[in-house]
Amino acid sequence: MTVEIEGIVLHLAHPDELAVEWVGQEELMRQLLAAWMVVHEQDLPMNPRLLGKPGVGKTTLAYAAGRRMGRDVYILQATLDTRPEDLLVTPVIEGDGSLRYVASPLVTAMIRGGVAILDEGNRMSEKSWASLAPLLDNRRYVESIVAGIKIKAHANFRLVATMNDDASTFELPEYIHSRLQPQIFIDFPERDEEYHILRENLPFAEDRILNYVTDFLQLAHAADERYTARDGINVARFAIKLKSLATQKIHESEALETAILEVLGEEALRYARKDRPTRS
Repeated sequence: MTVEIEGIVLHLAHPDELAVEWVGQEELMRQLLAAWMVVHEQDLPMNPRLLGKPGVGKTTLAYAAGRRMGRDVYILQATLDTRPEDLLVTPVIEGDGSLRYVASPLVTAMIRGGVAILDEGNRMSEKSWASLAPLLDNRRYVESIVAGIKIKAHANFRLVATMNDDASTFELPEYIHSRLQPQIFIDFPERDEEYHILRENLPFAEDRILNYVTDFLQLAHAADERYTARDGINVARFAIKLKSLATQKIHESEALETAILEVLGEEALRYARKDRPTRS
């Protein structure tokens, strides 16, 4: 699909199609949708950021919120190497030597009125963030130096940035910090919610395995470990595969402990208590 802006033809990105569902913590969904609301003709949508440990569901929440609004969702993965042109418009040399201008997922969302998720945004440098400054205030546009055009955001365009609270990130410049509000913090879910997250992602798993992994995660959360539902999904999935190939020497509990060891390391075994009660 293409559009023409100021005489420049832009090739647009495709929306992301993910088979995910947000389970539990509806208050977080309410806060995100509220930030995107427009309550008056002079009002503007906000640009929230979702903060939390890796694997707690920030991207899932953002995607599910966009789909709940009935919008196409576009995900742009930020990295340490993300350049301004990666965020906006990238020139591509065609076979005949001509240039083709390719719009990023973010710019495509701007043009089509979709939702843009800037994933792990605090891995980007200030130079990259600076190219988005006019988009994040009441101007709501970006300027592509490469293509020599100004691109205005559709009225239905919404943006959210996800950010991990780890050390391998840049500090946000203050002028960007003030533009990415509100901050919505995603913490570990309660036990019932965590169980349902595992069940949603592993509908084929036996209850015993899901309960074991849920209890493991809850013990780890209580000790302020960084293990998340994503880790639990990987542990349970690997344990199921190990169990399916089990011999007489390997049974379910051994498969689970092996999965914890191989996925998370030996330190995680302290939360795999053999003497804790087993739920049916």
